[in-house]
Amino acid sequence: MAAPIDESVRADFPILSLRIHGHPLIYLDNAATSQKPVTVLNALRRFYEQDNANVHRGVHELSNRATDAYESARARAAQFLNAPSKDCIIFTRGTTEGINLIAHSVGNTLKVGDVILLTEMEHHSNIVPWQMISQRTGAKLAYVPVTGDEGLLDLDALDRLLPTAKIISFTHVSNALGTINPAAEICARARRLGVTTVLDAAQSAGHMTVDVQSIGCDFLAFSGHKICGPTGIGVLFARSELQERMQPWQGGGEMISKVDLFHTDYNVPPHKFEAGTPDISGAVGLHAAMDYLDALGRDRIFQHDVELAHYARSQLAQFAGIRLLGPEREHSGLVSFVLKDVHALDLATMADRQGIAIRAGHHCTQPLHARLGLPSSARASFYFYNTRTEVDRFIAVLRDIQKYFNG
Repeated sequence: MAAPIDESVRADFPILSLRIHGHPLIYLDNAATSQKPVTVLNALRRFYEQDNANVHRGVHELSNRATDAYESARARAAQFLNAPSKDCIIFTRGTTEGINLIAHSVGNTLKVGDVILLTEMEHHSNIVPWQMISQRTGAKLAYVPVTGDEGLLDLDALDRLLPTAKIISFTHVSNALGTINPAAEICARARRLGVTTVLDAAQSAGHMTVDVQSIGCDFLAFSGHKICGPTGIGVLFARSELQERMQPWQGGGEMISKVDLFHTDYNVPPHKFEAGTPDISGAVGLHAAMDYLDALGRDRIFQHDVELAHYARSQLAQFAGIRLLGPEREHSGLVSFVLKDVHALDLATMADRQGIAIRAGHHCTQPLHARLGLPSSARASFYFYNTRTEVDRFIAVLRDIQKYFNG
């Protein structure tokens, strides 16, 4: 078992020393975005103070420094995912843009009657782009169902649906249920049938070891801001042989080799998918974030997150009138729930008055909430800088809220 993470890491995060409405901040909204350590903040400041220039296009020293930093971040992202080459890494604005890129570059090859297979637990960012492609191409959408409140994928239904599909796009870890899907198993089943696989790793990349070669996916996307990096930067892993066949989905500078008045020759992958000036500082900050997480150890982070979620779930289970969502045991570091007679938004608002940040609503999973017969739920999501003491405080505040609504 990996060594536990010491609470001293909290000192690396200036924002955790804030007081909100007179109370110490307890930040339990990590599935939405993570906080940033000093090493990431310093990397951003250092870039803008010492290396700021545009990449790939200049011969002066600052441009060379910026290019080296940007391409070094690409190589680091490949290492972070155990990708076979840095050329498999395309920088994006985040998971959403990565999935849109795939949907528009690969999805445009679909034709009437082809099937795009998703699951009922998908984030809107892994539903809406495919709906757009479906409307454009005439391809059909199909969904692997989830099984009740425990929120597991129905793998028998998957076996029935997969042979009909051209593409399957699914989440590695559910942002609403905490379900950890058997990504390698699903990708292996798809590969045997020649089905293209797209993996949404937004909730997994910063919380566990993610190895694209072991998983065997064709594409994988994640966001920097969920792994202690800056907002507006993300990573898309795409197999090199697939990139060669893909058309770019945005045009402009950088993604070109030669342009005349009526024709353009595109740059080599991955550059042909990165039109315009990229988020250079974002890549630099992402590099620092990946270094920080790997210094801690993602296996240790996963153990910490899951232990906190288990503890929180065991405490929540003692509440009268509570409905816990997601798997009881095999889940990630979050817990979602509904408390009888207390609307999730009221709960989150009152928790905020006590300095506790949680999420309330449909978590960008409206189809899943409809499947569960719920308009909304509350969610507490944990990261390595959260503590058991914070969970105890959250539970105590929740009890007070329940008492208030029960008169």
